[in-house]
Amino acid sequence: MTEKAPADAAPAKIAMETVTLETPIIRGETSIAAVQLRKPKAGALRGLQLQSVLQGDVNAMITLIPRITEPPLLQQEAENLEAEDLAALAATVMGFFMSKADQAALAQMMGQGATPEASTS
Repeated sequence: MTEKAPADAAPAKIAMETVTLETPIIRGETSIAAVQLRKPKAGALRGLQLQSVLQGDVNAMITLIPRITEPPLLQQEAENLEAEDLAALAATVMGFFMSKADQAALAQMMGQGATPEASTS
C-alpha cells in the first residue's frame, strides 16, 4: 500500500545548477551565456549507459545535455561546445549523482588544493 502526499504538500524541488559558458552559444540573434541543468530522471537517461554518464563520456554527455538544459540546447549546439564548456557541463551532471558526503569531501579537497599550506621546517 502506498501513501499519498497530503493535498497541501509542496511539490518536490527540482535540482537545478547554472553553468556560465566560457564561449556563449550564438543562436540567431540570441547569445546564450549560461544554461541551467536539471538533475536527470530515468527518462532523460534512456538509451544511455549509466556508467558512461558517470564517467563523463563525451558521447553520453552530448546526448544527455540537450535533454536536461534550460534553455534547451540543440544537438548540434551540444556537439559544437568548446572543450572547457563541455567539461563544466559534464562535471555538473556527474555532481548530480554524488552523495552529499561525496560533494562535501570534494569541496573540501578542492579548497585544500587551491590554498597550499605553509611548510613548517
